[in-house]
Amino acid sequence: MPRPSLEVADVFRFYGEQYKAIQQGHLSLNQLKVMSAITRCRSAQLGGHQLHCPQCDTNLIAYNSCRNRHCPKCQSSAAKRWLTARQTQLIPVDYYHVVFTLPAAISQLAFYNKAELYGLLFSTASQTLTTIAQDPKHLGADIGTTMVLHTWGSAMTHHPHVHCIVPGGGISTDKQHWRACKKGFFLPVKVLSRLFRRLFVTGLRQRFAERRLQFHGELDGLSESVQFDTWCAEQQHREWVVYAKRPFAGPEAVLAYLSRYTHRVAIANSRLREINDQYVSFTYKDYRLKGRTKHKEMQLNTHEFIRRFMLHVLPSGFHRIRHYGLLASHAKLALARQLLNVPAPDVIPTVESVVEENAPFQCRQCHQPMVIVAITLPAYLPRAPPSVSNRNETFTLSTQH
Repeated sequence: MPRPSLEVADVFRFYGEQYKAIQQGHLSLNQLKVMSAITRCRSAQLGGHQLHCPQCDTNLIAYNSCRNRHCPKCQSSAAKRWLTARQTQLIPVDYYHVVFTLPAAISQLAFYNKAELYGLLFSTASQTLTTIAQDPKHLGADIGTTMVLHTWGSAMTHHPHVHCIVPGGGISTDKQHWRACKKGFFLPVKVLSRLFRRLFVTGLRQRFAERRLQFHGELDGLSESVQFDTWCAEQQHREWVVYAKRPFAGPEAVLAYLSRYTHRVAIANSRLREINDQYVSFTYKDYRLKGRTKHKEMQLNTHEFIRRFMLHVLPSGFHRIRHYGLLASHAKLALARQLLNVPAPDVIPTVESVVEENAPFQCRQCHQPMVIVAITLPAYLPRAPPSVSNRNETFTLSTQH
């Protein structure tokens, strides 16, 4: 795939320093690290490899990736590795896609309490699915789910929601049968929405009582218990959105979907259309049109573009992909296969995975594995004292045995 002509790194590289100067004292250390990593990604500052193709005698320099999970250029290989591991968890049943979304008022509070409320979003969504599925009136089974947190809308606004990929059935309460849901129908979304709303507001009240929430800006008045109780009551009487899509067309479609969603960042480089001193132009989807989605183009001031991207930097150590129920337990997954009379998968490395592991660099001309002939050290060494002597050094690797 050709490299996009415009990149988020270009915005940070040309306008990032000015943005940091204006926002001095307002950016977290984690946000500064993300900006620095994306700016240096696949550049000489991170070092690289000098490569040679024995087949067609091509020489190439490949610079190292930053491997930051917010970097648009580093997610493809990470997604491939993650999907290879997930292939062993697939079972031959229908899979459903359920989305839990936080209302706008809750999203505003979540912005100031990311670790607390993003975690609460995961726990309440999983508890909602588990509780309703275990109810004999609906499914009466122990299910599993894989959840992926997205914090953005198509225009990079703050819009926290979790995508849940759920097998269409589960293990019966007596652990003797596999209970499949009705064809084309998983669980009633209105029932899911009501329970999700109640559990989340209860979690908010508990965190407020334990003084684990912060209030800033327009929400500063909610720090008083009376105002907070009134606000929570208002949220509990609003409609909360839980959306269930049609089942996937087989396990292969699940993997194809996950490959697009698991390691996505706020905006892909391919969506950028123009970058100049005044604005950044990019494409987005307008979901306000009922029945169809229209692709449009948006222009944002360069600093506003950076600000919106920074909205979606996750707290350090926060896991945005999580597994629950039988998808989080090898024993339960093995029991599910036994009840479905499905043999355990034999994980055999494909030719592509073997080549990628043993020869990760491929020649662009003849597509054969390339040999590393020299290594260039990065311009700086993180986690070690700075040393002028070791910067930009190149070590040639001997090819003789």
